[in-house]
Amino acid sequence: MTTLLAAQATAQGVWLTALAMLFGQLSIGWSNDAMDGARDAAAGRTDKPVATGAIGARAVWLAAVAGLLAALATALAIGVLTAVILAVIVGAGWAYNLGLKSTPASGLMFILGFGPIPAYATSTLPAHPVPTWYATAAAALVGLGGHFANVLPDLAVDRATGVNGLPQQVAARWGARAVRVVALVLLLSASVLLLLASSRVWVAAAGLGAAVVLTVVGALGTGRVPFAAAFGIAAVDVVVLAAGGYAQGG
Repeated sequence: MTTLLAAQATAQGVWLTALAMLFGQLSIGWSNDAMDGARDAAAGRTDKPVATGAIGARAVWLAAVAGLLAALATALAIGVLTAVILAVIVGAGWAYNLGLKSTPASGLMFILGFGPIPAYATSTLPAHPVPTWYATAAAALVGLGGHFANVLPDLAVDRATGVNGLPQQVAARWGARAVRVVALVLLLSASVLLLLASSRVWVAAAGLGAAVVLTVVGALGTGRVPFAAAFGIAAVDVVVLAAGGYAQGG
């Protein structure tokens, strides 16, 4: 998502912006694997090296810290503002992994992890233009919607292992279907917001059309279909957000 939004920056900005975010996301992923090694093992996650014992948690923690430092150093090479915004984005991911994933604040961490992405992209541009509010709002909706979608296949495992974040609490009170509905509504809302604010209406209209179809598929589907449909909508939203030039204010 960040790489697409940063396409309006200078050539150096694109590469450094993408590289810094890559390091940051790797550090989030690695810290998650290290933190959740025991939980993943209990869930039978054979795709997780820490869970299977193929690699030790300490080594993964070291890699996560190295990735974090590399992310901040690379962002700082672009500018202080870029580094500060990236620290918020990556910090939210780390905070989620270190315990907030089991609290209602899990949703806030996804908002903080995605909402500032347009500002992160524009911070690499001359004069650091402020991103439009609808770019920030759409990115936040995609993040929160993705959070709800991401837990759909794992609700039973999360319940058994004590993960009780915002989506899991919604599921406990209103059922798994409510989590599906919230995910689809949030992601579709991002599509609608992008259409209302777009200067390239045909791009946003096509995106909204695809999102509506995927919403219907997700609402009616079973198994992993709702999960796949929700992430399909998120992908459409990201493409529309990048293609519509929403990142820059004006």
